[in-house]
Amino acid sequence: MTLPDFSNNSVLTKLEDYLKDKSYIKGHEASQADVAVYEKVSSQPDSSKFPHVSRWWQHIKELDHKSLSGDKADAEKALPKMDGAADAEDDDDVDLFGSDEEVDPEAERIKAERVKEYEARKANKPKPVQKSVVTFEVKPWDDETDLKAMEEGVRAIEMDGLVWGASKLVPVGYGVSKLQITLVVEDDKVSMDELQEQVQELEDYVQSTDIAAMQKL
Repeated sequence: MTLPDFSNNSVLTKLEDYLKDKSYIKGHEASQADVAVYEKVSSQPDSSKFPHVSRWWQHIKELDHKSLSGDKADAEKALPKMDGAADAEDDDDVDLFGSDEEVDPEAERIKAERVKEYEARKANKPKPVQKSVVTFEVKPWDDETDLKAMEEGVRAIEMDGLVWGASKLVPVGYGVSKLQITLVVEDDKVSMDELQEQVQELEDYVQSTDIAAMQKL
């Protein structure tokens, strides 16, 4: 299996475009295809430049990779061509003032000024807020745990960019039920790792937490 070099910005930009309308590399749930690409992206990309890749990377990081189904080879089949060679670039980076004629220094100076102005305008454009809906699970210690108090403790946790939603109890066996709760987060503001740590600090009630599903809005 050969995947492209994701340290190359042009390749990372293509992955960003690919994940704009997708939550995973292949299909509608995380798989070994996601693990294969995650292992090639050495660290979490800058969320201001690559918000979709950054959101996807953070989500895959939090999963148990060994439990995911599929084959890593599926990643190469699912992804479009992402060679780092200087092929067609995004429209935003196209040279709008190129010419086949001999270089004119004055024309080059004007071109450089216009490109600089264009990039400044593009940089000042407000960026849309990226949000995800998360299905979050909280497991109690046993069947004697006060689930109502546990849920109240969970909902009492506040973060900028976090909104708690509907919840339900899901039986897991032996008279024990886990709390399954939906929440909406702003990807740039809320760290799911930090949220899980805060929930697990409710030591009298919480045995463990898990992210059952995560979908970009």
